[in-house]
Amino acid sequence: MIYLLLLLTGVSALYLMNLTAWDAEERQCLVAVAMKQAGVRVTKEGWHAVGMASSASVDVLFEGAVGTRVGPPGGYTARPGFWQGGAGIAACWYGAAAAVGETLRAHCARREEPHARAHLGAVDTALGGARALLREAAAWIDAHPREDASLVAWRARAGVEAAAELVLRHTGRAVGAGPYCRDARVARRMADLPVFLRQSHAERDLEALAGLVVKEGAGGWSL
Repeated sequence: MIYLLLLLTGVSALYLMNLTAWDAEERQCLVAVAMKQAGVRVTKEGWHAVGMASSASVDVLFEGAVGTRVGPPGGYTARPGFWQGGAGIAACWYGAAAAVGETLRAHCARREEPHARAHLGAVDTALGGARALLREAAAWIDAHPREDASLVAWRARAGVEAAAELVLRHTGRAVGAGPYCRDARVARRMADLPVFLRQSHAERDLEALAGLVVKEGAGGWSL
């Protein structure tokens, strides 16, 4: 028996689901699985995180279920546009981080606290760098809609993830426990964003980025 954590995003997810699997040669494949078959059981369990609790994610159990391979092995990640979409996730992270940063900006507008304003300066710097990185990535993607965007995507994701983690740290240290406990929107954002960021694979993603940087050579850093 195998299981998968499913994010239910619409009624169609109840009838057909695409997921990644590995064939006998350990090659990653995209597989379409009909949900209305014996051997597929959608549970009401599996999600225990406070963050992103409204995502309605659950465990799906597979036992003897049959799926249909979609395209050749590796075709899903190699298809044109895949990495362009991967960079788009970084833009979502940025939006969440900016919303967290707004909490700190509002706090500093209400009172003059030198330490809080120092934290706000760090947050503004981090968000500015992430914003510039996303704009650069977007310009490249617009100019190369069907080319391999893996390097652009890895850079954008790594940069925005680092910025978002910095925003969470500085905002929390500046505003204290009050907004966590007394403002439902702030509490939800501070809980949701760390979970959302874990769509990144941390050091594994940084290692993949490093491999592409080595392949490209030092010339890739020129202005």
